Amino acid sequence: MSLPVFLSGDVAGAADGSLLELSGDEGRHAVVVRRIRSGEQVVLTDGGGTAATCEVVATTKASLTARVLSSSVTPREEPAVTVVQAIPKGDRGELAVEMLTEVGVDRIVPWAAARCVAVWRDERIEKSLAKWRATSREAAKQSRRVWFPSVTGVASTDDVAGLLASADLAVVLHEAATASLAGLAVPVAGSVVVVVGPEGGLGEEELAAFSSATVVRLGSSVLRTSTAGVAAVSALLSRTPRW
Repeated sequence: MSLPVFLSGDVAGAADGSLLELSGDEGRHAVVVRRIRSGEQVVLTDGGGTAATCEVVATTKASLTARVLSSSVTPREEPAVTVVQAIPKGDRGELAVEMLTEVGVDRIVPWAAARCVAVWRDERIEKSLAKWRATSREAAKQSRRVWFPSVTGVASTDDVAGLLASADLAVVLHEAATASLAGLAVPVAGSVVVVVGPEGGLGEEELAAFSSATVVRLGSSVLRTSTAGVAAVSALLSRTPRW
């Protein structure tokens, strides 16, 4: 059985045998929700490639202290995968973020596409980004990742065009495309960027702005915006050394 994973900023550089304290929200979650007790083992990670297997030696009502048994640093996997996710309505954004994190995406970019049903304005921007980031963080721990994906600020169409132009493989999903994912040459290193459009579809101006990318379809069925990204990334990663 896999050990539970918790996020700790003190892991990097911690020597075997040293003591680490897990407090705050993570410590409270460990002892109150997960009911971690002395003598149990946990994995602490900084989300940046460093992970330590630790034995819990003491707990309080909202924290724990653990001794480092062993630690390791894992290089970031390649190719790096970025998904540009048009902002969906309701909680489908968190669903997309959760699944994308689980399959191994390295960066998630919320995109304010022209036909997005949901619109983030003013204070809603920060609240929505906080939800996406919390969802990604929890999904990364659940899937035992030691490299946590980043969730960027909201991107404009011009921002997305710039990401596509600099990628080693740039893909835009579109139900009317004639090309398929199967015909793409997937790099074993570098960067892959996948754009997932909104419920209302991509506009002609957006497609024109994304001219540096290859426009492809995902079979004969049309997937929801919240599931299309994970399907595309899974298909691409299955043709790399990462999977």
